[in-house]
Amino acid sequence: MPATAERSAPTPTQSADTVRTHDGWLHGTSATNYTEWLGIPYAAQPVGSLRWKAPQRPASWPGVRDATHFGNRCVQGTGWDPGYDTPKLDEDCLYLNVYAPRHARPGLPVMVWIHGGGFTGGAGQDTDPRKYVEKAGVVYVTINYRLGALGFLDLPQLRAEGDTGPGNFGLLDQQAALRWVHDNVAAFGGDPRNMTIAGQSAGGSSVCDQLASPTARGLFAKAIIMSGGCGMQAQSAADSTGQAYATALHCTDPATELACLRAKSPADILTAQQAVRVSPAIGGDAWPVDPGQAVAAGQFNRVPVLNGQTHDERRLFVFQGNDNLGRPVTAAQYEATIRTAYGADADKVLAAYPVTAYSSPSIALATVQSDAGSYQRMVLDGQFAEYVPTWAYEFAEEQTPQFASIYLLQQKGDPARSFPFGATHVDDLPYLWEYLGMTLPFTDDELELSDQMIGFWSAFQNRDTPNGAYLPDWPQFGRSQQYMALNVCDTPEASTLPPAACSKATDIGSFVADHKLDLWQSILG
Repeated sequence: MPATAERSAPTPTQSADTVRTHDGWLHGTSATNYTEWLGIPYAAQPVGSLRWKAPQRPASWPGVRDATHFGNRCVQGTGWDPGYDTPKLDEDCLYLNVYAPRHARPGLPVMVWIHGGGFTGGAGQDTDPRKYVEKAGVVYVTINYRLGALGFLDLPQLRAEGDTGPGNFGLLDQQAALRWVHDNVAAFGGDPRNMTIAGQSAGGSSVCDQLASPTARGLFAKAIIMSGGCGMQAQSAADSTGQAYATALHCTDPATELACLRAKSPADILTAQQAVRVSPAIGGDAWPVDPGQAVAAGQFNRVPVLNGQTHDERRLFVFQGNDNLGRPVTAAQYEATIRTAYGADADKVLAAYPVTAYSSPSIALATVQSDAGSYQRMVLDGQFAEYVPTWAYEFAEEQTPQFASIYLLQQKGDPARSFPFGATHVDDLPYLWEYLGMTLPFTDDELELSDQMIGFWSAFQNRDTPNGAYLPDWPQFGRSQQYMALNVCDTPEASTLPPAACSKATDIGSFVADHKLDLWQSILG
């Protein structure tokens, strides 16, 4: 085609699935009740000389970019989640995905979801928010960010290069994604002044990290933390880990260390990561203070917060590291683990959690770990509530279908089929959105809880409070000492009663008693 003909091509027209961003036009896919745009670059790809650099602005593109396929997942090893049976080795991975209601009106609330995975795994595409988008009527964005050593390696030589948040490149990626969404979401029908950041597990911890970051100020209006904590390792610990990591890759000459590291392949990066695990650390203008300390002192971005957990958080991890490998925890191992973890307080813990009181030593250990985490959660709720409107919850439906990966293992038989997971880590996510490409076999009562949770979360996005029409009253934590216990009813089959959720505001005293928090206050307080 002659160049003159190409220059005279008609300008695209904004439509239900074709939109114009600051970087260029995008063509997405219109489904039954929503439209999606996938694989949108929000930053320059961190390859070559940009490895271990703060994210840079993306390049614009000519014409209309196809946005009907996901971008690459960030570098990571294998796992038991569907789609992760082989390593991911593409550093070209800083993409996001946008979902909007069909024929979205302007000014819709915006959700930006930060995936979990222990800062070493996962991707934005793991979450399919279509049912949330359809029912809540919001614009929903999922993002990738750098993981593992590529996302969180910290070294003095990297700090000397002058980046804002050295060692926290994955968290800086999240901020770059938030800036892109802030600048472009109006094209998809979203309101950049009404953006909620939300995440689960490492994603929930990321939300707290962004709350504590001065360079994230003004990028979001609300925050949802699901099963995430607040805290980073010290700079000195990060330096020690960084040097150990460089040694594992045989990059030990200070004069050539960074060049040596940047020359390593993604496969080499992953291999060394198995021996030396890196994680976010305090440092730079972006994280001058540990996020936990920042929240306790009120030195954080003050926006309304919804914060919660599942009832049996740690059962997943105990199963993953023990029973799933054919090595369930023994009574002797349980006692030894408690004594190592709690030292002089171990006898108190063993007396409060006798192994004979549980179906197995694995469950005893998981209960101890879950309850200790619940104490930290209660403390965090109180700290947030001192400064900002805060709502606390616990997902307590212990008969729920487990999330996708465990559900698939259960179909194969033992040990997953006979392990009592309860309401464990990740079990709350499928009630809000589809996860890992799977719709779980919910009962009618569980579907009612799903609708109710979507109602709570979307009300929080819309009105800065999870309270709304046809929803149980959810008192603000701090003004009351109540949290929301998310649960289903048990409507008998063939009953004339309609299916229902049985969530209700519950006095914190019940939470304290259930998780033995008086004991944990005496140990951890």
